[in-house]
Amino acid sequence: MAYSHANPAPCEFRPCAVTIALLNAPPGYLTKQESIAIAGVDDLLIRSLLDKNQFHDPLDEALNLGISSATWPLFGLLWPSGTRLAERMAQRPVTSERILEIGCGLALSSLVAHRRGANVTASDCHPLTHAFLDQNTQLNDLQPIPYRHGLWGMAAIREDGMPVRTQAHDAPLSGLFDLIVGSDILYERDDEGTLAQFIDEHAADNSEIWVIDPNRGNRSAFHKHMARVGFAMHEQVLDQAAHDGIDAYKGRMLTYTRQGQHSGAAPVSVTLTNSSRSQS
Repeated sequence: MAYSHANPAPCEFRPCAVTIALLNAPPGYLTKQESIAIAGVDDLLIRSLLDKNQFHDPLDEALNLGISSATWPLFGLLWPSGTRLAERMAQRPVTSERILEIGCGLALSSLVAHRRGANVTASDCHPLTHAFLDQNTQLNDLQPIPYRHGLWGMAAIREDGMPVRTQAHDAPLSGLFDLIVGSDILYERDDEGTLAQFIDEHAADNSEIWVIDPNRGNRSAFHKHMARVGFAMHEQVLDQAAHDGIDAYKGRMLTYTRQGQHSGAAPVSVTLTNSSRSQS
């Protein structure tokens, strides 16, 4: 996952408890702990960055992966689209399927799936994602979640003008998955279709892809790239007005399915709204 400067405000939760960890946080950034309610599962304790002003990269680990100082904190915040994805993971029947969350950030969906007994792997490219994931599994008395370094696309140069190095401490992502999920991962133009290629590399022949997109401008291009690797698409509008202190949300649930790799049949795109269904 690459990180963009153009991101919305973090999700506004109404946590049951908030603890600002000023004493135990590593030097350079502050964290908080919240109790997050997701319908269908017990509340989760989530440790996150205090706010989007945090930054700590003394060894240039993030810089060497193409992550700038401005985008460094984005992995460690809770986002509205991530909550919508976690809600859907809480409702999916638990089977033997292999699940992968890409661009996981704080991995809220992976934590929900893991708590319910699903076989899930979390992946991201930020050097601190794994540590936060381990801390949050411990906070919730869960066994560790498998984590792999997953990066699609890359910057040509670092923020300081030096060449990007793509080495990471975590093991690289490998293997095939039956369900791949991600939230707010279409925030950058991707003319080369690197995200669709990344998904294709890790999706089983018969697979399903879930993407929650807060109406970024890159959805149509992503549809075309996914169609080229054999996926048909269903699109569901998720717009919701503000209510009970919860902010309004505008976005879509994108579901891509593939039955056998590159079958040759032209994929069909379907858009679902609250009152109608249309094909395109």
